[in-house]
Amino acid sequence: MSDKTLLEVTDLVRYFPFREIQGLRMVKASVRAVDGISFSVQEGQTLGLVGESGCGKSTTSRLVTRLDTPTSGKIVFEGRDITTLKESQLRDIRRDIQMIFQDPYSSLNPRHTIGSILTTPLKVHGLHKGREKQRVKELLELVGLNPEHINRYPSEFSGGQRQRIGIARALAVEPKLIIADEPVSALDVSIQAQVMNLLAKLRDELGLAFIFVAHDLGVVRHFCDQVAVMYLGKIVEYGDKRNIYERPEHPYTQALLSAAPDINVARGVPPRERIRLVGDVPSPIDPPSGCRFRTRCWKAQELCATEEPPLVESTNAHLPIQGRENGLHLQACHFPEIKPALVAEVPA
Repeated sequence: MSDKTLLEVTDLVRYFPFREIQGLRMVKASVRAVDGISFSVQEGQTLGLVGESGCGKSTTSRLVTRLDTPTSGKIVFEGRDITTLKESQLRDIRRDIQMIFQDPYSSLNPRHTIGSILTTPLKVHGLHKGREKQRVKELLELVGLNPEHINRYPSEFSGGQRQRIGIARALAVEPKLIIADEPVSALDVSIQAQVMNLLAKLRDELGLAFIFVAHDLGVVRHFCDQVAVMYLGKIVEYGDKRNIYERPEHPYTQALLSAAPDINVARGVPPRERIRLVGDVPSPIDPPSGCRFRTRCWKAQELCATEEPPLVESTNAHLPIQGRENGLHLQACHFPEIKPALVAEVPA
């Protein structure tokens, strides 16, 4: 992992305006999908975005790839501000930032062969002219598929094989950053492990940087270097994975970790503490005042309703972690407290 910053996102905001009927009037409102988040990714680094459905993870991914335009904020890629670039100016950026989609069934055109799907990005960017077919075969071998299948259609492949084709398509233009939007959530558990091992191998061999969106905290711990925990459009805790997993401070992070399955119970070990959240997730149209998590938080006090907690350095950043320097650890809570026995694990 390099010290050079590849991507820097500052105060990123995305509101989706709409109209609704209130009484006899039509009023304007906005869905606050992403509401002022900041993070950075170094060359060769993997950042995990975790949180419940609807917290803004996928919207953030679309904004970084400029498939959607931010309401405000700044996205800087390799020192270049790409926030307001026009479509004609984004071609070079699209080569460097690629995306792996969640659903391998709808992300591939059923009318095109695999060869056509993988050749298209090469032609668009003018790569490997005169040897496109040979390059496609190399990509298929790279992701563990048979090059002889180049003339087959997506319907002739399983879900895991289709996702491998999606990975090959992302790699075709030799990107520097890949956005993986829950790439294994639609696959069987046994296939998930194969795809994750493939992504880890490609990351190490090609020196790729990743933004990895997922619900499975065990997978994120296995694959990512840093973790950003999102809730209702905000980042509530952010830092090196060992800080997040071994000494989480924000109540929401603690609740997510405690909800992960504990494989040690099957081995006779007493179950870990479970934190059960009460109430429903508030609407992003009208989020709570102050701390957005306060309506479900067992530690909420009057201050939480009147003042929004900033994302600041952990109050326990000075405490050492065994075998490693502390590293980055930011949290957004007025009353942070470490709960160390809530670690999501990955089966060996």
